[in-house]
Amino acid sequence: MPDVIRNGRIEPDSYLRVDSLEGVDADADVLVPLSLFAAHHEALLALPGKLGLWLETTDEPGEVAQYLPLLDLVAVHFASFADGRGHSMARLLRERHGFRGEIRAVGDVFKETLFYLSRCGFDAFVLRPGENPEEALKGLDVFSEAYQASVERPSPLFRRRQATAPEEGQA
Repeated sequence: MPDVIRNGRIEPDSYLRVDSLEGVDADADVLVPLSLFAAHHEALLALPGKLGLWLETTDEPGEVAQYLPLLDLVAVHFASFADGRGHSMARLLRERHGFRGEIRAVGDVFKETLFYLSRCGFDAFVLRPGENPEEALKGLDVFSEAYQASVERPSPLFRRRQATAPEEGQA
């Protein structure tokens, strides 16, 4: 079982990626692709374990928006770190669809991408093979400040500074 970086900590991953319902332990936490979820969502939602949905960057999260409150996890697979659609997908899940569960980046994920992924709404990461999770954690704190608004900080830096600046004429 690989480790997952979740909320800034390294933890064992309890989810099992499955591509069919055959042989699935009913009590297991399962992570299923969109095609399996679309075909068998009633059976999957009836399982007692936690349920996660695996999305490719070519999938449309709006297709399952009505089921998002019933899911514990949405994993977005990055075939390449250069594919920015996954960043947009996380932002849509958080801001448009109001998903409050775990959004996990999987695939071509490494230290230098964690800061940017977290700003888009990802709160968990499974690193590509060969990456050191302890070293990768440093990627979450590579910058002390960001100018732009994001999912994690909706106000841009100039607004945050305005809110804390003393009024003119006050010392």
